[in-house]
Amino acid sequence: MTPSDQHSDLAQEKSRVAAWSLLASFVLASAKFAAAIFSGSLGLLSEAFHSLLDFAATGVTLFAIRYAERPADDDHPFGHAKMESVAALIETAMLFGVTGWIVYEAAQRLLHSGHEVDISWWVIAVVVSSIVIDWNRSRALQATADKTSSDALAADALHFRADMWSSCAVLIGLLLSLAGYAWADPAAALVVAVFVFHAAYGLGQRTLATLLDAAPKGLSVNLSEIATSVDGVLSVSQVRARPAGPTLFAELTIDVARTLHLSRIVEIREEVARRIRNAHPSADVSISTTPVEIDDESAHDKIMHIAASHEAAIHHVTVQDNGGKLAVSFDFEVDGATALLDAHERATALETAIRDGLGGEVEVESHIEPRPPALLHGAEPPPRLSGRVRKELILLAAKQRLLSDLHNIRIRSTEEGLFVHYHCRFAPETPVQTVHDIVDGIEIRLCDAIKGVARVVAHAEPVGVERHKL
Repeated sequence: MTPSDQHSDLAQEKSRVAAWSLLASFVLASAKFAAAIFSGSLGLLSEAFHSLLDFAATGVTLFAIRYAERPADDDHPFGHAKMESVAALIETAMLFGVTGWIVYEAAQRLLHSGHEVDISWWVIAVVVSSIVIDWNRSRALQATADKTSSDALAADALHFRADMWSSCAVLIGLLLSLAGYAWADPAAALVVAVFVFHAAYGLGQRTLATLLDAAPKGLSVNLSEIATSVDGVLSVSQVRARPAGPTLFAELTIDVARTLHLSRIVEIREEVARRIRNAHPSADVSISTTPVEIDDESAHDKIMHIAASHEAAIHHVTVQDNGGKLAVSFDFEVDGATALLDAHERATALETAIRDGLGGEVEVESHIEPRPPALLHGAEPPPRLSGRVRKELILLAAKQRLLSDLHNIRIRSTEEGLFVHYHCRFAPETPVQTVHDIVDGIEIRLCDAIKGVARVVAHAEPVGVERHKL
């Protein structure tokens, strides 16, 4: 099942449970009003108004759930999930209103005693039935609210649970009234008021926390710990998280070494997001990165970072320490058609940036050279020329006792001249500098021996390792 299908099923389940609760609220309110009017019980009348309020609140809940399931749009980029919290806030206000009315009526009856209550078996049956229905609806609503992270359904479950306990208080009040204790009925109404007030207060706290984007306790620390567990994350500079219905919106800013390649930074960002979603499946995660300078950053690292920030292509970077004074040189690539004046101005700007970045007295100079074309068109050279190049390459390689297994020789003719490619092997422990000096010497001698050879590309492999595939 796809995430979209799961989301749709959860939305249908929420609507179905809310609809059944709407029906239950209507039946309970009607039955309690009838029993309250017949018996004259304030406690039962309070419960009837309580159930009527639940009917109205459940209707608001059903509307809110269906509205909240609308997808995000240009005007609501984070979706419509907060409508459930708005519905819960409306229900909270209703609960406080009912609490005030119940307290007022109960106080009037306690101060002006003498009101009789007419109780029959069916009035008792209505209250007992409402207790059973409230208990079942509360369990069903709470289970769905936990499953779907619905504020509105959680509010509804709280209403039915409060109804159940307040109905128990009403039942006790009716039985005591039947035994001759006239004060029991308004006292039961006050107990109902306490339950309603407690429910309203708790619901109001949770709803306001959601509407004010209060993050669950410990969530920011948890998200930071998940992010810093990813290799390459130096620290987390900012965490913002807020729940909206079933979705947790999380925004993190992480610090990474500024010398990292862009592709590596993307990998780190994706890994952080993946781990957060594993821990919080409903999370909508947004990760931004801040490249920062690290303590052990070398002069070469600083130079490459400065060049990247200037979108400059450089190579052959050399850093010398001349008696405590650094001397930096590098090759600076520009398009071959660029005018020297423009190229020189760009090179000077880069040199200045590098000098400022390294600090102190630093000698910086660049060698401007044309950038190689992005695409060369290669073709097989005439067989005679190809054979001559191949033979000369084999002779030169044979003179190098550290080099062995010459293979994968390819010769191509391009606009730049002949490009010669080959693979060879060296002992695994051979230093890279030694390997480079040998193949570099072969390139120089091959270019001297055969006119037209523009480049010789050697791929060195350790002896014992499987041949590199083309």
